[in-house]
Amino acid sequence: MTTLTPTKENGATTKGTEVIYTEPGRRMTEEMLPPLLVGSGLNAEFVTDLLSAVLTHERCGTHLYRSVAERTNNPMLKNQYVEFGRETERHAALCEQLITTLGGNPNYVSPMARAVQGMDTKLLESTFLTSGGLDLMPQETAMLDAVIIAETVDHGHWELMEKMRDGLPEGELREAFSVAVDEVGPEEDEHLLWAKTTKERMVMMQATSSTMASMGMKAEEMVATIKGWFSD
Repeated sequence: MTTLTPTKENGATTKGTEVIYTEPGRRMTEEMLPPLLVGSGLNAEFVTDLLSAVLTHERCGTHLYRSVAERTNNPMLKNQYVEFGRETERHAALCEQLITTLGGNPNYVSPMARAVQGMDTKLLESTFLTSGGLDLMPQETAMLDAVIIAETVDHGHWELMEKMRDGLPEGELREAFSVAVDEVGPEEDEHLLWAKTTKERMVMMQATSSTMASMGMKAEEMVATIKGWFSD
């Protein structure tokens, strides 16, 4: 089962810093670097930290999709959020598998990953700022914007992973990267394209809709109108 929140109980490790205390046995050391990365020609420490950040973003993306799927008023958006959420959780599992195959700990949380988690936490929080208003479109737009930002970062991560893989010689290390990259890459293309296209369509519908321009429109009428969008 995919781990979405690394903790001490499930074997999490990290690097200590001047402001972060790490218990003995939980501190990442050079001896704990994934064996397949050591001596591979890659910067083993940096790539280990990068993989931790990529995995963290996928984990946070799973939480984001679960949240927006529960709060959207549009059935089409909900269905897509649920589907992409399942795929994102699968991406996290593939990233865990890659790290494990390399000989690393998928619950290692690098400083880079901590920064990603902080960014993603604020991204999710931002989707709640318009909650409670009568106008539902700002809520839908904020959630979709969060998805676009998250998927843009995701897409960039896996493009880099593919380029890293392509620079490796044939062998066990390259094959380990290929297992994840070959499945995740095309789905990341789909996720980002869908999010950007849907945002464009949503904005244009809102901008040109005389019905939605009515300030006196009742909340339930707005919900009904939004639910009817994207049904074709």
